[in-house]
Amino acid sequence: MTTLLNEKIETGDVIEIVRGDDVVTALVLLAADQAVILDACDGSTPFVVKHDELVEYRKFVPTA
Repeated sequence: MTTLLNEKIETGDVIEIVRGDDVVTALVLLAADQAVILDACDGSTPFVVKHDELVEYRKFVPTA
């Protein structure tokens, strides 16, 4: 698995962000021009993050 910093986010991506005091890994349910809907896959409700709030994130890319 490769980790890319600040790569373009698309629907279906898995990213890691800081949320509060925690680092959260989340699945991108929907990526739009101004925001993304993320699912932390932990039983909690998916949440919306505006692109300007995503100043630092890591995108995971599977390698063959």
